[in-house]
Amino acid sequence: MAAAGVRANTRTELDDALSASRGVFGSVGIFSFFINALMLTVPLYMLQVYGRVLASRSEDTLLMLTILALGLLLTLGLVDLARSRILVRVGARFDNRLSDSVLSAMLVSRLRSQRTHGQPLRDLETIRTFLTGPGLLALFDAPWTPIFILVIFVLHPVLGFVALGGAVILFALAIVGELITRGPLREASKVSVNSHAFAESSLRNAEAIQAMGMMTGLLRRWLRRQETAIALQALASDRAGGVSASAKIVRQLLQIGMLGVGAYLAIRQVITPGVMVVASIIMARALAPVEVAINSWRSFLSARSAYARLQDLMAQWRPAQEPMKLPKPSGVLAVEGVVAAPPGATKAILKGVSFALSKGEMLGLIGPNAAGKSTLARLLVGVWEPAAGHIRLDGADVCRWNREQLGPHVGYLPQDVELFDGTVAENIARFHEQPAGDKVVAAAKRADVHEMILELPEGYDTPIGEGGSVLSAGQRQRIALARALYGDPVLIVLDEPNSNLDAEGEEALRTALTNLRAAGKTVVVIAHRPAIINAVDKLLVLRDGRVNMFGPPAEVLPSVTHAVVNTGEQSARRGTLDNQTTR
Repeated sequence: MAAAGVRANTRTELDDALSASRGVFGSVGIFSFFINALMLTVPLYMLQVYGRVLASRSEDTLLMLTILALGLLLTLGLVDLARSRILVRVGARFDNRLSDSVLSAMLVSRLRSQRTHGQPLRDLETIRTFLTGPGLLALFDAPWTPIFILVIFVLHPVLGFVALGGAVILFALAIVGELITRGPLREASKVSVNSHAFAESSLRNAEAIQAMGMMTGLLRRWLRRQETAIALQALASDRAGGVSASAKIVRQLLQIGMLGVGAYLAIRQVITPGVMVVASIIMARALAPVEVAINSWRSFLSARSAYARLQDLMAQWRPAQEPMKLPKPSGVLAVEGVVAAPPGATKAILKGVSFALSKGEMLGLIGPNAAGKSTLARLLVGVWEPAAGHIRLDGADVCRWNREQLGPHVGYLPQDVELFDGTVAENIARFHEQPAGDKVVAAAKRADVHEMILELPEGYDTPIGEGGSVLSAGQRQRIALARALYGDPVLIVLDEPNSNLDAEGEEALRTALTNLRAAGKTVVVIAHRPAIINAVDKLLVLRDGRVNMFGPPAEVLPSVTHAVVNTGEQSARRGTLDNQTTR
């Protein structure tokens, strides 16, 4: 109910896109007027042939009528083609206008821990397909049904009542079709969405599934969902098929009824045989939109469901407003009483965290599992918003800063590294439309991965595949570090940057951190190995979402190591922080 209330009171990008097409739909309506008017060409031609040509036996009249009819039919074909082409372009423009907004809304929704997967994009395609299909044309042609029936009434009232009765029956069948298919199709859509999401999740974890023999169990679960969706769709299709078959039978019976009544009236010499045939043709045209609507009802319901889902998604997202452009920050970072929880959660992970870093300082962040280290990393770069408090970069709240403006000044290496289908250079350059080669190389050199990249088959132009599949985990992490350093950012946040690195990679990371310190960059690094921690200026220990200790490593590390030894952790005796300090 709350979502429905939001949707009812909120104008979305989807509404704006449809409103922008109102003028075009008005043009389509005008074209539909001429198309349906020209549809009377054949009936009127036949009426004139029966009523005038055959009676007068005038060949000149027949010739002129034929030429006129051919010209009108040619015009009909051209106007119909124009209407179809207009709708195709409306669909393309609708898709182009919304694609980036839908994808942005999906990303925002994902950051809020809501499952979106690829369904919104499929919903957008469903709506676009409906906008260019016969179902929408039937809606434009439907207003002409009563006009055509009125024309039949003019020919003879009895024939008009036959056509009117048929229209009422077909409309009733359409309503019945809506009532008996709406529920199963809605449920089938929900189950199908969940089934697709489950399949996509399984594909992302294909290696684990194959390695641990999980295929059979996952397939069994997916098949149950798929079978449920198919059963519901089959139920809806069976019901819709029954309505469609009934509509076809009614149409045939109406044609017989119209010809039978017309023949009776012709025998009684109330009308001419020509009127009988003309009335039959006009009735077929009058009822055609109704029959098309019945046959297209499933696509209409699918488009309606897709529209509702997109409205729900878009109602929770707003395009970023263009704030006043701020100057390039220097790197002064302040965390002020931050309270935060993961999106969708109610229990706070961080509880009043505060600290400050001057320009060029390097902070090491450690603490036991679930202490909130990765949560704090996401907050520092503005991925998540705190429930209370502020994260400020040079005094400006990072959550209020426009992402396109802030992004070039921030480098972020998440714990779960994700690269994208493209070349090494494109990934390092953050997929800028025209990446500067010198900046790409400079970032790679700052991350000390230039030599490693040159050893790849095509160097910086090496395609890495989806998710960087052609690279090792360590190579992906090192290239992601270069991406974080691209464009000379002033704030760099690294979440366990050495988790997949070998000795050579870790040495490259130490070199990179040394270079960043020399360049005066503000760096926050989450790590648990002393080789990295000892290189920082300050150390912050998080425990239970609170700042436990904060200060120079020389003051903090002995207390941390002593605490670890007292808990019986052998890793401290081996010269490393215990496994508790990894997350």
